[in-house]
Amino acid sequence: MKNVILVVDDDKTNLSLAQRILGPQYRIAASNSGTAALKYLETHRPDLILLDINMPEMDGFEVMERIHSNVHTESIPVIFLTADALAETEIKCFQMGAMDFVTKPFVPDILLSRVSKTIELDQYRHNLENMVNDQAQKIMEGTMRLGRIQESVIIGMANLIESRDGSTGKHVKNTQTYVGMIATELLSRGLFTEELTPEYIEDLCKAAPLHDVGKIKIPDAILQKPGRLTPEEFETMKQHTTHSRQIIHTIIGDIEDEHYVGLVEDIALYHHERWDGTGYPTGLTETNIPLSARIMAVADVFDALYEERCYKPPVRPIERIIQIMSEGRGTQFDPVILDVFIDMLPQLKELLHITDSAT
Repeated sequence: MKNVILVVDDDKTNLSLAQRILGPQYRIAASNSGTAALKYLETHRPDLILLDINMPEMDGFEVMERIHSNVHTESIPVIFLTADALAETEIKCFQMGAMDFVTKPFVPDILLSRVSKTIELDQYRHNLENMVNDQAQKIMEGTMRLGRIQESVIIGMANLIESRDGSTGKHVKNTQTYVGMIATELLSRGLFTEELTPEYIEDLCKAAPLHDVGKIKIPDAILQKPGRLTPEEFETMKQHTTHSRQIIHTIIGDIEDEHYVGLVEDIALYHHERWDGTGYPTGLTETNIPLSARIMAVADVFDALYEERCYKPPVRPIERIIQIMSEGRGTQFDPVILDVFIDMLPQLKELLHITDSAT
């Protein structure tokens, strides 16, 4: 069965053009106003909405607000259509929650590609949410802790998200490893023993892969941008922490293991907080930041520096990374955790197969 696309545009020529371009592959429903589109959505649920911005009576942004305020339509992906190619318009589209935007007049291949990609990504998201929900429900009904099946689903979901920014899941595995190493070393030194136990570390390692799950809601244009983000784009990127907590609450919030759920939510929401209170999303300071998030902050930054990203080459040698991170001692990072991590340099070199002569 063909996917259904609702095209909303007050220009009949654009509606006809969209029908000609997309009609062979998709079922097209057309609305010539925002009011007509909202009326259609009362009884239908399309797989994608192509929404013109500049329309009389009710513009596309107002229609988008109403779509997102309705529990029955809020999850439908939206691509904005606009003849305005200004950066401000593009930024506002993404801030409103659009998956993408297409400029008019349409270029057939571009329109087809972006529609196909958006529908495919949304289907992945639905499938993964269903898989995780099914596994979580089975675990909850059996009153048992997370097992290997759910762990593989969690890893799979995290890997899919990471693959969108080109890291192919490597960041997920790396940070999980580093988090486990740091926590184990802290425990061996008798630090944070009021929280750190072998069971805590086990749960921490299970929680780590979901720390960036909210990136699934960040537009590809921002997530995959090869250069520095603009202030507006960075504000959008920062929202991934709160998106993460919302997604985690939806997926595993009903699990009876409240400690594990809380640990996952904390590590996802707070791993970009800074020791001096200048981080996000809430500006927590020092030990007000959960221990799990303070550990993840160190692991996350180290891997971001060591590995290549779309916006930067890898930093070498590893001693340069340690030097950079040392500059954040007591400002960005928990000084105790960072000191222990720096002491672990020989273990990191062994893990990463780095010899003293390597760069």
